[in-house]
Amino acid sequence: MIRILRLTILIFFSTIIVENSSAETMFKDNFNDTSQWRYIADNVMGGISKGSVEFKTIEDSSVAILKGNVTTENNGGFIQIRRDLSRVNLENATTIKVVAKGNDQKYYVFLRTTGTKLPWQYYESEFHVNDDFKEFILPIKNFKKSGILMSAKINPKKITSIGLVAFGRDHSAELLIKEIEFIK
Repeated sequence: MIRILRLTILIFFSTIIVENSSAETMFKDNFNDTSQWRYIADNVMGGISKGSVEFKTIEDSSVAILKGNVTTENNGGFIQIRRDLSRVNLENATTIKVVAKGNDQKYYVFLRTTGTKLPWQYYESEFHVNDDFKEFILPIKNFKKSGILMSAKINPKKITSIGLVAFGRDHSAELLIKEIEFIK
């Protein structure tokens, strides 16, 4: 009986250790170094959307605020902030965690890889914010490709950048991002 109890306890604690060790941070950005981020709008392709990014401290955390008006006029339709990840080893990443809030709108995470050669190619996953900071868990395997000349699935090792994007429809954007994390 004691042997069964010891075995049960061993299995229980082994399961806890395995579960906790499987969630490992590969990369995390909480906007303490804002020089890594750049603002991009559709005007690079002729669009007329207007916006900006500000970095502020809110609730004792550094936050990126993407704000503006997105319009699909003149073949436009996006504003975004993007960070280069080409020198970050994301080989074993499976999930992206975003902590964000905003103006009750849908926003996107865009990933570019070594295989996204054209400016309009990306992989996307959407999330819907409200006025409270919330954690969004986005499995990399669920990101959708933007076109037919791309691999169906993302190889995390080949991720070169991440973008937080207001996209695809006429609307006012206000997205506050507190944290982005790639998790194994």
